[in-house]
Amino acid sequence: MRRLLAGVGATIALAACTLYPSPAAAADAPYDVLVFSKTAGYRHDSIPAGVQAIRDLGAAGGFTVTATEDANAFTTANLAQYEAVVFLSTTGDVLDTTQEAAFESYIRGGGGYVGVHAAADTEYDWPFYGQLVGAWFASHPAIQQVNSKTENRAHPATAHLPQTWTRTDELYNYQSNPRSTARVLATLDESSYSGGSMGADHPITWCKTIDNGRSFYTGFGHTQASYTDANFRNQLLGGIRYAAKRANADCRPEIGYTTLYNGSTTGWAQSGPGSFTNSDATLTSVGGMGLLWYNAKQYTSYSLKADWRLTGDSNSGIFVGFPNPGNDPNVAVNQGYEVQIDASDTPDRTTGSIYTFKSADIAARDAALNPPGEWNTYEILVEGQRIRVYLNGSLINDFTNTDPNRNLDGYIGLQNHGSGDQAAFRNVRIKELGTQPPQTDVTVQAESYTSVNGAQPYTKAGADNGQTLGYIDPGDWAGYDNVNVGGATSFRARVVSGGAGGQIQVRIGSQTGTILGTVNVPNTGGWSTFANVTTTLTGVPAGNANVFLTFTGTGSGLFDVDDFTFVKPAQPPSTTNLALNKPATASSVESAAYPASAAVDGSATTRWSSLFSDPQ
Repeated sequence: MRRLLAGVGATIALAACTLYPSPAAAADAPYDVLVFSKTAGYRHDSIPAGVQAIRDLGAAGGFTVTATEDANAFTTANLAQYEAVVFLSTTGDVLDTTQEAAFESYIRGGGGYVGVHAAADTEYDWPFYGQLVGAWFASHPAIQQVNSKTENRAHPATAHLPQTWTRTDELYNYQSNPRSTARVLATLDESSYSGGSMGADHPITWCKTIDNGRSFYTGFGHTQASYTDANFRNQLLGGIRYAAKRANADCRPEIGYTTLYNGSTTGWAQSGPGSFTNSDATLTSVGGMGLLWYNAKQYTSYSLKADWRLTGDSNSGIFVGFPNPGNDPNVAVNQGYEVQIDASDTPDRTTGSIYTFKSADIAARDAALNPPGEWNTYEILVEGQRIRVYLNGSLINDFTNTDPNRNLDGYIGLQNHGSGDQAAFRNVRIKELGTQPPQTDVTVQAESYTSVNGAQPYTKAGADNGQTLGYIDPGDWAGYDNVNVGGATSFRARVVSGGAGGQIQVRIGSQTGTILGTVNVPNTGGWSTFANVTTTLTGVPAGNANVFLTFTGTGSGLFDVDDFTFVKPAQPPSTTNLALNKPATASSVESAAYPASAAVDGSATTRWSSLFSDPQ
């Protein structure tokens, strides 16, 4: 597995000694929250209690609250004064198109959204809102008691909750599972109540990011009693603080991880002095300097995640890539690498640093770090001899080992630093990357957007899945979340045009983001004749990305897009073709300028898989 050090000299200390005092955890900087509770459908009698609860939280937590049911508040100028907007059990179509555009711009530009309960029963005809809330309401059984399983105990909205939270509420079923686009924070145990329809994976609380904005949603909050429940009020507060960027969390989707610790210490062993207590699925350091290491397996290429919290000016770290230490934790120091946890030390020995080897990006670290007393999440991504460190979802360090006496193959461990230091860890999990499978082309149905401007789905014979993306005029665009673009060298689109034709610009991140390539779309000979158009791509990021197609040209009725493919070289074919979920109310009507046709294009492209890779 590794080359051992020959002739190790004087042993270096297991972690940094504290050189500078830790800054005290400060109260949140003041901020402003808009609570919006307009209803165009069912009206919850708990809305007044919810408004008052948020006012109480604001009075204690340093934020002002403006409550309104007037949709005219949704203007660019007015929204700019708020750090977060709470949709408190809104129902139905509550905003017009101008107000929707202002709110979408607010979110994409960095605003915060908090959805409570019936916020998921709102704006079914607005695709961006579906992306923002994460999933739409489908049904619910009678109000009853349920066991809610807290999946993420690091987010400020759920860190205070037990692993199983038993409460009474109205329990929504949703039209889709948000797990592929959001970080699920809690799920419902359907065996603990009657009427659940989503099975073993029934999310009820989640968070996500939309461009520069943040979104938090909880399905709880139907009853008036909810708003006097301390746990629920603290959940609301944590969601608001996250959305308003007063607390940080890793809200990237997370799929495919194996638990190493979530209450059970099976497979873990202590090396050296000190220990960890194990209570409430939380490891807390005692004395030291020592190392709690996972001895059941060595790892080569992986994503390691762990939630951690420091008390005051404490010190700790996570070690990777070391051989069996026996009872000598210095083996991890001399032959592995420590990702440091101590914001008060020098740059090469502070939180996010590869201890004594490379400082973190301090500005990025400071923007992502929660203060002592609050939980943080690390992702340590090890690929070959490269380590990347993510703090609460933000990349803060990128280091490559060049030391011939070290190798990143090996064990992982958690440090207990000393009697004056107290560090806690939760939910240590890992996803092995191993030898990556061959890349496959990725095809997306164009009408399966997650956000759109102008264009609409159109039912057309000869189209894959029976629909194209039509009504395309200059300036229109469509966005697609979490598309696996990594490794793509070219872009292919299946199009049809009896109009003027135009161009498709392939962008990353937003509708004004970096252009990877532009493809010309000609008049294909009529609205019944499909054709393939292609272009090469440059600057394609690794892994998944939010893709935007922007459309240019002159006139109107430029073309329809049936599907598009990110082409990856020398890959074996597959017959899988996945489409993003889209709202059941999406339009299937097209104007007279786009006549339907029964003709099928004989040059239809081969289907490839798959739309998503497991997000980290």
